[in-house]
Amino acid sequence: MQLIELNHELLEGTGSYCLRSRKNSPGYLAKNHWLHDRLGEGLKYVQLYADKKQVGFIEYTDAEYSSRVVYADNYLVIHCLWVSETGKGYGTELIRKCIADAAGQGKHGVAVVTNQDTAWAPGKEIFMRNGFIPADSAPYGFELLVHKFSEGAPSPYFPSDWEARLARYDNLTVLRTFQCPYLDVATSNVIEGAARLGIKAEIRELASREELMALSPTPYGVFAVVYQGRLISYHRLTVNSVIKKLSPVRS
Repeated sequence: MQLIELNHELLEGTGSYCLRSRKNSPGYLAKNHWLHDRLGEGLKYVQLYADKKQVGFIEYTDAEYSSRVVYADNYLVIHCLWVSETGKGYGTELIRKCIADAAGQGKHGVAVVTNQDTAWAPGKEIFMRNGFIPADSAPYGFELLVHKFSEGAPSPYFPSDWEARLARYDNLTVLRTFQCPYLDVATSNVIEGAARLGIKAEIRELASREELMALSPTPYGVFAVVYQGRLISYHRLTVNSVIKKLSPVRS
């Protein structure tokens, strides 16, 4: 197995992995532009190869630049972990790379936001097998796991005002960043589904971590659909799913 860290040169040449089959799509181009800026902040996008074929990747960064809604000073925060096949040790190899980087940088450890109910956030089992323990939880099935280098280190934690965040939004609102390339399609599906019901969707770009930490109604951070104070979704939906979720709220 071989680990390769994405840098600006590789980004211009091979690009990122997600949505690579649609390199001219707005979502893919936006993701690469986002990565270009984040690499300068220290974000790591590490690709794993086996037999010269990419079999996984991990994305992580310092907490102060993270796209997850978590307070984790002096921790690295994992955004994404993906492997092509389980049971091969790919995920563990990538997680160990992140842990080693955290130790080398003198961090307290590594934090990750997990969710067992969706593939849009990592599941927790592989992290638990690699020395992570629960630190906090939030509505909609979100859990915060942490790998500490010292028991005395402060634990990361979530905000606690999730209901107040939802209450700010009466109109149908999509809050998003460009961290995930699939969010462009996700946004388009919301707009189309809402239009069929005669509802206008407002798009709110979260342009900074400060906005994300203050406004996101879930720990996922990079995408949320809110209507009349209710969370419709924090991940991509089909157009028909958007209609099904909006119809009861609208009535």
